Order: sequence, then C-alpha cells, then structure tokens
Amino acid sequence: MKTNKRGSIYILSFSLVVVMLGFGMVIPIFPFFIESLGAGGSELGLLVATSAFFEFTCGPVWGGISDRIGRKPVLSIGIFGYALSTFLFGISTQLWMLYAARALSGLLSSAAVTTSMAYVSDTTSEEQRAGGMGKLGAAMALGVILGPGIGGWLGAESLALPFYIASGLALLSLVLILLMLPESLPEEQRLVTGKIAFVQLSELWKAVASPIGSLLWMVMLFSFALTNFEAVFGLYALEKFGYGPQQVGTILMVIAVVSTVGKASLTGPVTKRWGEPLVIKASLLAGSVGFLVLLLADTYITILLATGFFILSKTLLRPAAFSLVSKEASVGQGTAMGLSNSFMSLGRIIGPIWAGYIFDVNIHYPYLSGSLFMLIGFLVSLFIIHTTQAHVRSQSWLRR
Repeated sequence: MKTNKRGSIYILSFSLVVVMLGFGMVIPIFPFFIESLGAGGSELGLLVATSAFFEFTCGPVWGGISDRIGRKPVLSIGIFGYALSTFLFGISTQLWMLYAARALSGLLSSAAVTTSMAYVSDTTSEEQRAGGMGKLGAAMALGVILGPGIGGWLGAESLALPFYIASGLALLSLVLILLMLPESLPEEQRLVTGKIAFVQLSELWKAVASPIGSLLWMVMLFSFALTNFEAVFGLYALEKFGYGPQQVGTILMVIAVVSTVGKASLTGPVTKRWGEPLVIKASLLAGSVGFLVLLLADTYITILLATGFFILSKTLLRPAAFSLVSKEASVGQGTAMGLSNSFMSLGRIIGPIWAGYIFDVNIHYPYLSGSLFMLIGFLVSLFIIHTTQAHVRSQSWLRR
C-alpha cells in the first residue's frame, strides 16, 4: 500500500514524533538509571557525550548513503536502530551495556532526521518545501515537549518502562514506513560515484582560520557551556532536592515549552529589532546570570521559574548565532550551516564530559563553570563579533 505526498509527510512526521518523544521520555530517566547502577556524574556525562559523538561523525555518512541507495532503506535503518538501542537500554544491568546501547543509538538513529529532511526535499517543490520542513519541525517539537512529562510519569512506576514503550512506538513507526511509505529518490537520480562524506577535521580546522572562525568558536563555546546545565540536571535535582523522575520530567517539559514558544514567537521580532550581535551578547550575559539564579532556587516553584528564565535567556542564542554566521559567511549557505552544526556538536561532546567530571567534585561546579564560560563568551563577543563584521569579505577560503 502506497501513499500520496501528503500522506508521506504525515508518516515522516509521525516517525519523528516517535523518535523525539522517545528521546524526551528517556532523558529524565538517565540519571536515575545511572544512580541505580552505583555510578555518578562522570559516567552520566560520558553517556550523554557518546551519542553526541556518533551523531556528529555519522550524520553526514547516512546522508551520502541515502543518495546512493534511496531514502526509504536508510530511514528504516534509522528507526529500527532507535527501536533496538532503546530496548537494549531498558534491559541494561551494567554500565558497559548502557554505553553500548547509547553508541548504537547515535550510530544508527542519526540516519532518521537527516533522511527525513532529504525525503521532504525530494518530494516537494521549492514553494512547498518550507511548509514540509515546518511540519517535520513541529512534529519534533511536539515530541520534545510531551516526552519528558510522559517519561517522568512512567519512570515513577518502573525505570525501564519508558524505554520499552519508546521502542514499541518506534517499531510501529517502522511498520508504517515499510508498508506505506514510497521511495522518494528514483534509481536514475541516485549517485553511483564519489565518496561517502565523512566529517572532515581538516575542513573544520580550515574554518577556524576563516573570516567566520571566531563566530564558530563562539558557537562551540556556548554549546559547551549550555551542556553544563543539560547533562547533569537530573542528577543535580536528585542529589540536592531528592527529586524523582516525575519532578525532573515536569521541569524538562517546562523547558521544552518555554524553548519552543520562545523560538517561535520571539526569534524573528527580537533579532529584527535589535540585530543578531546585540541579541547574542545579551543572551550570553543573561545565560551567565541564569546559571547563578539556578543555584539560588530552593523550592519546586522557584526551580521552575529559575529554569524558565535560564532557558528563555538561551532560546534566542543559537538562532541568532546561526543567522549571523549565515550572513557573514563567504561560502555557500549549506556549507556555513554544516560548519555551525559541527562546532555546535563539538561543544555537545566535550561539555557533558566536563560537566559530569566536575559534578562528582562538587554538585554546584557545573553551574558555576557554565556561568563562567558564558561570561567569558560575553566578554569576548564585545570584541570578536564587532571585529568579525568589520573585516569579513567575500573569500572562497574553503575552496583553496
């Protein structure tokens, strides 16, 4: 049974809802799973970084493979990999099993989002493409918003239950893809020559010396700083307040709502009114203060309010930084956004490892270091962003 283009978008959207719902469901459970095995912050940080590392290295590879063999097989691999890795996480009884499951998740499930976007590009006109991408983005946001609350509620009954449910939903999505989703890339349009694109570290190094190099360093810095909050929040709430999965899941759901609404309603008007450089500087300073406000919160209500403030302060940071990179880049927009995502991923890899390590020294250190790094970013931005804008010129540095 095949579906039309609109039906295909709905199937893809459902698949991404499932993936992001599952992702959101298990995030509140990670700290408690780690704690139940007698581990701490260092192990949690490494667990979070493991998936980020494989997503960073494998995302471009799956895109290249889908150009050769078609979108449907690669998308199926991604969804199946997510279902399998999530199930394995649920049955894990030792730390090495958690790391193996997390690595498998990053390795295989990184194919799902990349290939879904490519599928939409294949099946929509230029006029329809933004709408198709918007539906996928909305689906992902819905999963991210609902996931933590559902996962926290289910995790109160059994830490393994959210993993099993997420795996089952992924298998349902896989069945729909196999039975109803048509292939979007005809054989005559597939690539038969050329190399599969791996992450090129030499290109990242070359980007550092480019006109947008300082901006890319800024992207990595704030990504690194923000993961000081994200990576260990669950353990922080457990150690300091004795919160369980339900409370942590609710707080994470508030985070997702504030972030989604903020991006949807504030990004355009605020950056249009004050411009990307000022928004970046203000967000960095507010984020530095936000980390300290989080440390002062000592009741559930104040934690919700402090978390909302902190998330709102960083909501505009990524879109503003990416927009500025796009405007100042002297290379193609695709290349510029790819570089931005790569440097963002580097921060997401290094940040959790650092945060987990210093959490075991003192549970307040990740937030203090996050505040410090955001403050450093703010001070540097006073000079770097201005000077970058002054001397950026049209140079084809990446083609040298």
